[in-house]
Amino acid sequence: MPELPEVETIVNDLKKVLPGLKIRDVWTDLKKLPKNIKKEVVGRKILKVERRGKNILIHLDKSLTLLVHQKMTGHLLYGKWQKKNGAWQSAIPGPLRDPENRFIHLIFFLSNGWQLALCDMRKFAKVVILATEKIPEEFRNIGPDPFDKGLSFVEFKKIVRGKSGKIKIVLMDQSVIAGIGNIYSDEILWLAGVHPLKPAQKLKEEEIKNIYKAIKQILNKAIKARGSSYIDYRDAFGRKGNYQKMHYAYQQTGKKCKKKDNGIIKKIRIAGRSAHFCPTHQKL
Repeated sequence: MPELPEVETIVNDLKKVLPGLKIRDVWTDLKKLPKNIKKEVVGRKILKVERRGKNILIHLDKSLTLLVHQKMTGHLLYGKWQKKNGAWQSAIPGPLRDPENRFIHLIFFLSNGWQLALCDMRKFAKVVILATEKIPEEFRNIGPDPFDKGLSFVEFKKIVRGKSGKIKIVLMDQSVIAGIGNIYSDEILWLAGVHPLKPAQKLKEEEIKNIYKAIKQILNKAIKARGSSYIDYRDAFGRKGNYQKMHYAYQQTGKKCKKKDNGIIKKIRIAGRSAHFCPTHQKL
């Protein structure tokens, strides 16, 4: 599932091309989309694009917002497509023709002749239309963003200490902090030197401080690398990210720890999710 760095990368890409354009038409084969989506968005002007946690918000005129949560395999793409033999194919040579970009299930036709498409192999993505004023209500159960200026160490410590689960699961809880998932929780805990099975309530202050610092360090590094394309994630122009080449822990099972502490990365299961860590410097 695309996490904060991947969503931020796509949002930053779309900010460069979408504002000021109008939506001229909509095509989809997704039955679960709002039935009124075409009626609501056609003719609307795109004002701005932003991220909230793992959600993409495309704000339209007349106080409407298109909310996209890409879920497990979804990613938004900006390009040009044409239908051949019953399937949408990129009319532009290059990365948009990557096989991972072929699962087109929703297209917004734009006023400049280009298109915004949702590629989603498993068709789990969420797309809804909201009155812009309803956005705070939609996110009432989502925790603070890691980059929120108001998320001080004191506030973060209070949030973490208030949870009873294992720290790996706590970091992935979107009601605790928004945007972190399986990949980056592993990376953050590796850098912080904290075992993923440690109960959040039993963490020492120094350990919480290390996690707090590592969150921004890891997420910023991943954003600069344009996210992790471990399997199917691609940016808005169809290109792979690069952070998968830099992973410290995630999917590094059996490899030597990059801290050069003679540790070998191990993989365990926690609440049905994988967790990768170094048993040498991430002790329980």
